[in-house]
Amino acid sequence: MDLQFRELMGQMTDFMKTEAQTETVIGEAFELGEFKCVPVIKVGMGFGSGGGEGTESKARTGQGMGGGAGMGIEPIGFLVTKGEEISFLASGKTRGLAAAFEKVPDLIEKLATIRAREKEAV
Repeated sequence: MDLQFRELMGQMTDFMKTEAQTETVIGEAFELGEFKCVPVIKVGMGFGSGGGEGTESKARTGQGMGGGAGMGIEPIGFLVTKGEEISFLASGKTRGLAAAFEKVPDLIEKLATIRAREKEAV
């Protein structure tokens, strides 16, 4: 039973490692003009397990085991870089990822302003 239990826990942890990735939840990093955006997630995990063996008079024997796992994954924002500048763009707890995407037009506007200034300086 010990070997089966270890196997079960190994399969559960392998599954969780595979699923608890930013690419699974939000997607890959992307570029928006000169800005590079890297999604950031928060992961919470919990495990539970139990097992037992028993014997009773008149040759009654038994074994049992069980395991369970739970995982919560929440997108929390983006790391945004431009050159050597790095900032964090939070997606907001009450509005989720939609809040981050609402700020994309602001990023585009800032990018356009920066390019206009660069052209004026030349």
